[in-house]
Amino acid sequence: MAQKTQKNIDYVIFLSVVAALGGFLFGYDTAVISGTIDQVSTQYHLDSIQQGWYVGCALVGSILGVAIAGVLSDRFGRKKTLLLAAVLFSASGIGCAISGSVDQLVFYRIIGGIGIGVVSIISPLYISEVAITSYRGRLVSLYQLAITIGFLGAYLVNYQLLKIAGGGSALGSSLLTKVFVTEVWRGMLGMESLPALLFFIIIFFIPESPRWLIVRNREEGALTILNRIYTDKEEAGRQMAEVKQQLDSDKQSNWRLLFKPGYFKALIIGVCIAILGQFMGVNAVLYYGPTIFTNSGLSTGDSLFYQVLVGLVNMLTTVLALAIIDKVGRKKLVYYGVSGMVISLLFIGFYFLKGAAMGIPSVVLLILFLFYIFCCAVSICAVIWVLLSEMYPTSVRGIAMSIAGFSLWIGTYLIGQLTPWMLDHLSPAGTFFLFAVMCVPYMLIIWKMVPETAGKSLEEIERMWVKK
Repeated sequence: MAQKTQKNIDYVIFLSVVAALGGFLFGYDTAVISGTIDQVSTQYHLDSIQQGWYVGCALVGSILGVAIAGVLSDRFGRKKTLLLAAVLFSASGIGCAISGSVDQLVFYRIIGGIGIGVVSIISPLYISEVAITSYRGRLVSLYQLAITIGFLGAYLVNYQLLKIAGGGSALGSSLLTKVFVTEVWRGMLGMESLPALLFFIIIFFIPESPRWLIVRNREEGALTILNRIYTDKEEAGRQMAEVKQQLDSDKQSNWRLLFKPGYFKALIIGVCIAILGQFMGVNAVLYYGPTIFTNSGLSTGDSLFYQVLVGLVNMLTTVLALAIIDKVGRKKLVYYGVSGMVISLLFIGFYFLKGAAMGIPSVVLLILFLFYIFCCAVSICAVIWVLLSEMYPTSVRGIAMSIAGFSLWIGTYLIGQLTPWMLDHLSPAGTFFLFAVMCVPYMLIIWKMVPETAGKSLEEIERMWVKK
C-alpha cells in the first residue's frame, strides 16, 4: 500500500510540475525586462514615462489575461486555457526578437502579458484541484517556486547574453548578430519562446481537472482521474461525493453565488491582499533592481550580477517556504516574513537617506535587499497564490480567482508604471518608506480576517466561509 501511495504522489507531483511550468514563463517574462530597460530606452530615446510604459505594457496584457482566464477556464477547461497561454508566450518571444519598432515591441510584450495573466490564475488553480489535501500547500507553492526559477533564469540569460554581446563577435548571420550582439535585448526577450514551446507540448500529457469535469457533469472522466490520484477507489469515490455534495448545496447561478455573504467576504479579502501585496515593494526591486543598484553606487557592470543574486535568494527561499508552508501554516509565514520586510525596508530607506553621508559602504544596501527578498519569498510571495487557489468555492473558483488576480495585476501595473516616477519625485528613501507603511494593513487583514487553511480540504475551506 505504501508503494501505491508513493506512486500516487509522484503522479500528482508530475501534474503539478507541468502546470507550474506556466509559472516559470510568468517569472521569465516578468524578470527579463529588467536587463533590457536601459538598452531599449537608449535605442528608442525613451523618457521616464515612456520607460514606465515599456515596463508596464506587459502588465496591461496581464490585466486582460486575468479578466478572461476565469471565464475561459470555467467554460472550456483548465487544460485548454493553459494551451492558449503557451501559444501566447511563444508568439511574444518570437515577436519581440524580430520587432521592427518600439510599437511592435510593446504589442508583443502585451501578448506575453496576456499569457502571464492567464497562467497566474489557471496554473495554481489547476494544481489546487488535483492536489492531495495534505500536500496542497507545498504543491501550489511549486508554482511560486517555478516563478522564482523563471526570475533567476531570466537574470542568468541577461547576464550571459550581455557578456557574449560584450565580445562583439559576429555570429555569421546579420539577424543573429543583431539579436545576440548589437541589439542583445532582442535575444533576452526572444529566449522565452524555447520554454514556451516545451510548455505547449507537455500540456498534452496531463488530464483535465477532475473538479472541473464534475462541475460540467462529466463524472465518469473525473472518477477515472481521481482513481489515478487516489489508488484507493473508495477514497476516490469519497472525494467525488464531497465535491458533488458541495455543488448541490450551491443552487444559485455562478454570479449570484459570489454575493453570498461568506463568499463575498472571501472575495473582498482576496482582492485586498492581492492588490496590497504589490505595494510592498517586491516588484519594484525585481523590475528596476539593476537601475536601483547602479544609482546607489554599486558598479554598473555588476548590476546584472547583483540581480542574479536577488534571483538566487528568491528561488532558494521559496524552496524553504515550500518545505514548511503546510507545517507552519499560511498565517505564521506572513507574520514572520512581513515583519522582516518592514525592518529591511526601513533600513533601506535610511541607507538612501543617510548612508552616503555616514560613509556606509554600498554593499550594505545589497545585503539589505537580499534580506528583504528573503522575507518576501518566504511569506507573501509563497502564500498569496496558495490562498487565492484555496479561498473560493469550486463552482466559481475560476471567475473569483480572476477577480482577485485582476486586482493583483492592477497593483503590479501601477508599481511598474509609477516606480520610476516615485524614485525621481519621492526620492529612493521616500519610496521605500512608503513600501514599509503598506505592509501594515496587509498584516492586519491576514491577522483579523483570513482563516488558517493548512490541512483542510477545499470543500472544508468553502464551508468555513459560510459559517463565518
